[in-house]
Amino acid sequence: MNLEQAKLFAEQILNQMNVAASTALNVPIGVSNRHIHLSREDMDILFGQGSELTRLKAVKQPGQFAAKELVTLKGKKGEIKNVRVLGPLRKETQVEVSVADNYVLGIKAPICMSGELDNAEPLEIIGPCGKVYKEHCAIVAWRHIHIPPELAKQHNLVDGQSVAVQVNGIRGGLMQNVIVRVAQASVLEMHVDIEEANAYGLANDQLVRIVS
Repeated sequence: MNLEQAKLFAEQILNQMNVAASTALNVPIGVSNRHIHLSREDMDILFGQGSELTRLKAVKQPGQFAAKELVTLKGKKGEIKNVRVLGPLRKETQVEVSVADNYVLGIKAPICMSGELDNAEPLEIIGPCGKVYKEHCAIVAWRHIHIPPELAKQHNLVDGQSVAVQVNGIRGGLMQNVIVRVAQASVLEMHVDIEEANAYGLANDQLVRIVS
């Protein structure tokens, strides 16, 4: 290797290090248990015409909250009671379950991003005032990172990008295929379901690091 080649090689290494440094970012964890988002139409059927969600506590993402309202999910095989409703109301009803919940309910909810309901599994949803059957509503939520645009730009991250995340600790490891979700009305947080949290020894507000 001559001097010019050595300089070029060194520049390439430095550029790679700069990119890695700009991408590396500590992100707090948010652990999600099974829950449901309701449409206005289904809210009326389950809890009564014109009913409104009762705020129990806020969650980190702006404007979103856990409600006091609970429903029962009924599948082909079994049912799960006391499933929390999250607000505010949405355009479409969406149920987010775990892989283990699939076996209890007798369904095969796909692992996908929120809102991708074309291949979602069917469930009956039972409330205190009525019940609805949804042909496409149940999914297992893909792990993802919420981040505001300004912060995403600082760290060379774009909406829909797949990144790897390093988890430290006794059960730590490299968590791959984490999707970046860039939105103005958001705060930095990585969402994992309770199964993923248990597998990696994660808890709410624990920090993990984007490494690629």
